[in-house]
Amino acid sequence: MSEVTANESAYEIVESEPAELLGRNLGSAGHLLASATAFFFLAFVFAYFYLRSLNNAGMWRPNHVHPSITLGTIVTALVAAAALVVRLGLADQRVGRRVQCRTKGAIALALGVAAVVLQIVEWESIDFGPASGGYASVFFGWTAALMLFLLGTIYWLETLLATAYRYRNVPHNNPPPGEASGDRYRTGHDIIEPLSLVTPGLEALTFYWSFLAGITVLAWVVLYLL
Repeated sequence: MSEVTANESAYEIVESEPAELLGRNLGSAGHLLASATAFFFLAFVFAYFYLRSLNNAGMWRPNHVHPSITLGTIVTALVAAAALVVRLGLADQRVGRRVQCRTKGAIALALGVAAVVLQIVEWESIDFGPASGGYASVFFGWTAALMLFLLGTIYWLETLLATAYRYRNVPHNNPPPGEASGDRYRTGHDIIEPLSLVTPGLEALTFYWSFLAGITVLAWVVLYLL
């Protein structure tokens, strides 16, 4: 046991990697997550058109099954607006306008939360349930999955925003040793210039949120207009 301990790397340099490498990893992760999301929601697109074509016993969409197009449109607009604001915040981050980026991040966070709240309001306002025909099942499943994915995206933005606010007064991406690892007893960072990951993280988030906004628009067209 003592020989194993002696051959181990020093605690302060464990996992120390260049920020460029981790930044590229974040970009790849964002694209992979978007690909997985596409395959996930493809099931709802298939279910919609398949069940609609079958229309078993004429119960595809009974007359009383009509969600609020007003609320659905507002939810879609909020998600799309949040994606746009995040993209504008990324542009600020790239040129060093950190205050403006944080402000836009907070606005996007509020828009995302508002979209989730209004979706819940819509669910509460309709007079049918997931068992009210094929359309109702697809509607509840698709919108619920969208909100679940949106909540995860909102949390992703919140972590980036929290990091940016926490180190807003730290110059040159150089916080005290151990700060970025969440361990104040460390004498070194997990990565070189840990705060430099905010920009690639925001780039990955921007790509994914824009993709999720596209899925939301597709859901709006299919569920409310067709």
